[in-house]
Amino acid sequence: MSEHFGTLSDGTPVHRWTLERAGVRVRVLSYGGIVQSVEVPDREGHRADVVLGFGDLDGYVTHPEPYLGALVGRYANRIAGARFPLDEVTYALAPNNGPNSLHGGERGFDKRVWDVEPVEHGLRLSRVSPHGEEGFPGRLEVTATYTLDASGALRLRYEAVTDEPTVVNLTNHSYFNLSGSGNAGGHELRLAASRYTPVDDDLIPTGEPAGVADTRFDFRTARKVESGFDHNFVLDKGVTAEPVEVAELYDPASGRVLTVATTEPGIQVYTADHLGEPFEPGEGVALETQHFPDSPNRPDFPSTELRPGGVYRSETVYGFSAR
Repeated sequence: MSEHFGTLSDGTPVHRWTLERAGVRVRVLSYGGIVQSVEVPDREGHRADVVLGFGDLDGYVTHPEPYLGALVGRYANRIAGARFPLDEVTYALAPNNGPNSLHGGERGFDKRVWDVEPVEHGLRLSRVSPHGEEGFPGRLEVTATYTLDASGALRLRYEAVTDEPTVVNLTNHSYFNLSGSGNAGGHELRLAASRYTPVDDDLIPTGEPAGVADTRFDFRTARKVESGFDHNFVLDKGVTAEPVEVAELYDPASGRVLTVATTEPGIQVYTADHLGEPFEPGEGVALETQHFPDSPNRPDFPSTELRPGGVYRSETVYGFSAR
């Protein structure tokens, strides 16, 4: 089911689609592929929205930087110096995060209107990113399929093909608050990650991944999420053909549980310390499944290159339950 959600300043209409299955209700916007809301029941069966979002289109247009619920690309996370080499050519990108490129540049996938068509139990979003968009090479054809499975899990499948060598790293940027309101600092997080990527003051990786043992980055056993995280964790499973469960977020107050399964090798944990009005710092926790930051400049990291004839594939599943 779709409805008109607003109109952009250039006259482009934006629509909202509602998916519902197994007690879970999800609303998705054609603008930015945004997951606007995800309503799930608590241990008493009371349903609440567990992702941060705005109630109208103007909220997303005037407050773009939190990337609330957005489909982020062409490259999620940061590329150092807003440039990268590929086949002996250096490509210059838009520096929109200090000297670095963040989440695809000034007008990434999160600020584009996607074509949307219904599929069984879900939606297929698509767009073509032309050669040179935000400095990235290659004409990139992208599809993102959002479905609810029989258990009410939200499954996100991404595919892309290119006509020239390029780099691709897509993710969803939802902020989860399993209580439905207030601060998310009481949530408990477990990660199947024995290493993380240390970063400099600009959040660019400084070297090889480091072990989490005896550090505040050790979430191998569930514990409360503290503030001060905007870091990539190296998942023990690596890149996989099918989604593997790698994370669990639990809210003791409501009993709601979020599980994350993915094919990706990393997950960025962001505790939203810099959220501004109308939200409060720490009101949500982002769990962004992705390849590592600055991979195009780091041949020792898993590759984000995509070449003609190849297909970029990535899949992440957000499962919901209560206990």
